[in-house]
Amino acid sequence: MSASQQDGAGGQRLAPPGEHALPGGACDCHVHVVGPQPEYPMVADRHYTPGPAGGDALLRHLAGLGLARAVIVQPSVYGTDNRCMLDSLARMAGAARGIAVVDETIDDAGLRVLHDGWVRGLRLNLESAGRSDPAAIRRSLGAWAERLAPLGWHLQIYASLDAIAAAAPALRGLPVPVVLDHFAMVPARLPHDDPRVQAVFQLVREGTAYVKLSASYRIEPADGAAEATRALARAYAGCNPDRVLWASDWPHTNREPGKDAREVSAYRAIARERLLREIAAWFPDADLRMRALAGNPARLYGF
Repeated sequence: MSASQQDGAGGQRLAPPGEHALPGGACDCHVHVVGPQPEYPMVADRHYTPGPAGGDALLRHLAGLGLARAVIVQPSVYGTDNRCMLDSLARMAGAARGIAVVDETIDDAGLRVLHDGWVRGLRLNLESAGRSDPAAIRRSLGAWAERLAPLGWHLQIYASLDAIAAAAPALRGLPVPVVLDHFAMVPARLPHDDPRVQAVFQLVREGTAYVKLSASYRIEPADGAAEATRALARAYAGCNPDRVLWASDWPHTNREPGKDAREVSAYRAIARERLLREIAAWFPDADLRMRALAGNPARLYGF
């Protein structure tokens, strides 16, 4: 993996152009950190193997975009071993928050240890929690929410659009905020009047859910759909500007086709300039940029 891939421009400090000016306290709400092996071993049954993307590279990524804060999300390759994330959070001394993945057997003392290490949310995969059984989803979400509420945490949901739409009734009334990853996985060119899209829009509109506008490459077809993604981003902001978040998805993990899960897959080469263009396109005025990049993250993550 090239240096430019890791930090966006080979470590060079390029000031964002004036038309992309970011607010003070701007936050990247979804990044991952991958440490060296064997210090941070990956789970044996992982689906892919990412290369190193450590704390130094993360700091260069943030500085290059003019960002002050980050939310470090536990990657799947570490399972429920959150040590790499926790070490990175400690290094950033209050300028970052963490989203953990935990085993259902964790006790309240274990959750408190994570909280003391700057973790502020729990990431759940609805599809693995029994998407076809609404009652099982409702029980799982409710049980976790009751445990997280005293800590002031939130539930971060990673799932397909179908899974999120099916779970919408269960998400309402939870005692904690809900965050939906990566545009709630709405395909960029899917019509907005699709009932599943409308179900997600309603969750955002009513304030039940935040949505991360991030990783456009995960919802766009191979031939690109930048205009459709822009329209989707603005539709979310139109539903509720106080429930949208921006994130880069750095270092842009990728599962290369045909590679064995133990072979290192290269990260996607996402240029810094693309991220800045997307920020400008998705959040066209200063007030919306302030909310999506600074105000909303500060409220949700407790910066």
